[in-house]
Amino acid sequence: MKIPMSNRLLAVCNYIHKGDRVADIGCDHGYLGIYLLTEGIAAHMIESDVAQGPLDSAKRNALRFRVDSAMTFCLSDGARDIPRDFDVLVCAGMGADTIMSILSAAPWLREGYRLVLQCQSKRPELRQWLYDAGWQIRRETLAQDGKFIYTVMEVVYAPGAGLTPAQTYITPQLLEDDSPLLPAFYDRVRHGVTMTVEGMRRSGSDQLPIYETILSDLNALEEQIHGNR
Repeated sequence: MKIPMSNRLLAVCNYIHKGDRVADIGCDHGYLGIYLLTEGIAAHMIESDVAQGPLDSAKRNALRFRVDSAMTFCLSDGARDIPRDFDVLVCAGMGADTIMSILSAAPWLREGYRLVLQCQSKRPELRQWLYDAGWQIRRETLAQDGKFIYTVMEVVYAPGAGLTPAQTYITPQLLEDDSPLLPAFYDRVRHGVTMTVEGMRRSGSDQLPIYETILSDLNALEEQIHGNR
């Protein structure tokens, strides 16, 4: 049986080390954990969801693929009620507000855990929040499903240097990763900021100077991102 895996979930899997114990928050159908176990990557999965229906679906799928013995199933609001014997926590397919809420309610995650985050919305806000809270992005890459380009980031707790406002849109880690998808992603990000600036100019927003600086800094990246392709 083939496990139905999207490109964005496969990109998440690339951040899991062989032998990792993984907590999948908001596991939904459980396919991420099933894939990691059947491929011999993860050693154990904690499958967690806030709703019983998705958790039951994950249990059925685990039985179907015969990996249920390597899974622990938890009904939990975020990471509140999960066991803490794992190495890496995954939040995939969520918006920034949900991810920030989950991490805010689990300050114990700072104690040596890695995070793998695949955020669906408000990525600049999430990145800024992470750095303000003492987390740092160690790696970040891109994955495409259909017309959408997603980011996946590996995050560790390491208080220190922050990001410039423009770097919350295109991080140094994305530049270092240099994905073939980066030019298209950059163009979409820059277009979005351009539209924001134009709207602020019409409305006279007091935030306009900040976003004009962000746009200027993004424009300065164009040759680096597009130049060698």
